[in-house]
Amino acid sequence: MEVTTQNIASKENINTWISQIHTEFKLAMSVDCVIFGYTEADLYVALIPCNMPPYEGDLSLVGDLLHANEDLDQAVDRILWERIGLRNVYCEQVQVFSQLGRHPLGRVVTVAYYSLIKVEDYKKVAPADCPLVWKKVDEVGSLAFDHNEVFGLCLEKLRRQLREHPVGFSLLPKKFTLNQLQQLYEVILNMSFDKRNFRRKLKAMDAIRDVGEVERDVRHRPAKLYSFDLERFEASGKNSFV
Repeated sequence: MEVTTQNIASKENINTWISQIHTEFKLAMSVDCVIFGYTEADLYVALIPCNMPPYEGDLSLVGDLLHANEDLDQAVDRILWERIGLRNVYCEQVQVFSQLGRHPLGRVVTVAYYSLIKVEDYKKVAPADCPLVWKKVDEVGSLAFDHNEVFGLCLEKLRRQLREHPVGFSLLPKKFTLNQLQQLYEVILNMSFDKRNFRRKLKAMDAIRDVGEVERDVRHRPAKLYSFDLERFEASGKNSFV
């Protein structure tokens, strides 16, 4: 079929029908933040009570509508500051959710992010007027809206990225023991590693540097301290930690 300039010009496009944005194409954009909280024993997710029909009494993820004067990343920063009292939190955009009927008040498209913090950092600065409910990730139960799907995909991405990228080192002190590092991976991935194999793989990565120091003020035999070397990791060309 021959395509002519006249054919192309006669097609409807967004410039031709721009006035309809104010009538037919109204929708809201929101941000959902899946806030994962790490402790040395468990991985948690931050939830809030929902008071919107028909989900009264259910828990939901932390989120809000995108304001007219901000972009998505600014909205995430604002929400995290208002809800957990922390700035410069590690965040990762995961997916857009645009299914019809996903919100009872109308057409709402949401962009999901996950963030990763230490629960103890939150407790030090927790806003008194924004209490959160921390649930272990394997005890979340049924959430409002489509938030179980959002949560599940974010948890899956967190675990995948923990294996492939150095996202977990923000949860450790700058100088850490290999036991602390292995514990972090075991808690977030919900699995156990053989200590020898775990350390052998880390050594092969050439990204963990012995700082020549040991633990202080511990009752057990002091363990060696290490630091993460980002330049050595990037130079190694490896694509998996464990």
